[in-house]
Amino acid sequence: MTDLLIKLFIKDKNVKDTKVRSKFGMLASITGIVINIFLSIIKLIIGIIANSISIISDAVNNISDVGSSVVTMIGFKISQKKIDKDHPWGHGRMEYIAAFIVDMIILMVGIELLRTSVDKIIHPELPDVSIATIIILVLAILTKLWLFFFYRKIAKTIDSNAVKGNAYDSISDSISTFVVLISAVIAKICGVSIDGYASLLVSLFIIYTGFTAIKETVDLLLGMKPDPEFIKNIEREAKKYDMISGIHDIMVHDYGPGRKIVSFHAEVPADGDICKVHDIIDQMEQDMLKKFNCITTIHMDPIVVNNEEINSMRKFTEKIVTDLNPKFSIHDFRMTDGGKRVNLIFDLVVPRDKEYNADEIRKNIQKQIHEKNEKYYAVIKVETSYI
Repeated sequence: MTDLLIKLFIKDKNVKDTKVRSKFGMLASITGIVINIFLSIIKLIIGIIANSISIISDAVNNISDVGSSVVTMIGFKISQKKIDKDHPWGHGRMEYIAAFIVDMIILMVGIELLRTSVDKIIHPELPDVSIATIIILVLAILTKLWLFFFYRKIAKTIDSNAVKGNAYDSISDSISTFVVLISAVIAKICGVSIDGYASLLVSLFIIYTGFTAIKETVDLLLGMKPDPEFIKNIEREAKKYDMISGIHDIMVHDYGPGRKIVSFHAEVPADGDICKVHDIIDQMEQDMLKKFNCITTIHMDPIVVNNEEINSMRKFTEKIVTDLNPKFSIHDFRMTDGGKRVNLIFDLVVPRDKEYNADEIRKNIQKQIHEKNEKYYAVIKVETSYI
């Protein structure tokens, strides 16, 4: 069914094109609006007839899903606005803002259902559940499950956090409706009302889903660590080019799906032809745009690669550093000979997984280098990685 809808309404499948991404987003939103309006009306009717607060709560949840789909649709529309003088990187983050609003709607619905559930537990009533009610609830669960897989496929296809939020919502709806179904079956068979408790479970699950989704979206808005696989692909691609010894100081700025800005330093031979190196760097930037759909800025770092003493000391220093911690690394290694004193100058990169004592690490490395040769003095700049 998902593939059929995509085939019917979207002819061009090139999701790198922002207009195509928008079509996928609009398809997801409109499909969600139609299905959730239908489910909310049906559930509201059977909930009123059966006098079941859990079914009515589930109907209200579906009504909120309509609002979520509308917000997602508006977010996609605004995110496709062209670059203007006030927004040189476009409006792509509007999609993240839309996702945040959807997540807040999920959370508020959960809190409201929690309130009504507590009231129903204090003042319980036995719902009037029919076989038709149970059948409709089963169909609602199956429909929401399909909608979850539909949203998830589109979210993966276009890498959309807003659509992913709707997928979260749909799977939470499936589980919550299943809890409502159990409550209805128990009321039908045993004549016992657990309606309020079922509604309470539904509300708690919705609140948990809302908090989880909010955290993911806020991380994107604040600027989170880039995907490690994306960084590995950038590093692998850079190593394919002549005269590039390595790259470091990688930074990734996310201005919305398909709007990544990447920068890094590329180590090149200090004695190389500067014009040739510049041409290679230019080609890398163009190729990165085509392959990874990201604007890339590359800074050239000249290093000596044909000096035996420098190469030997670089390897020696790298071993000291990795023996201290395999996650540590060095770059921009160079040596300046002042006659009686030789400075080994380099940057030491430590991860952000915990606090490190920079002075202690620096002194440890300086001591080992000086012990190898009393002429050697290490000048170390300790920095943390952005990836």
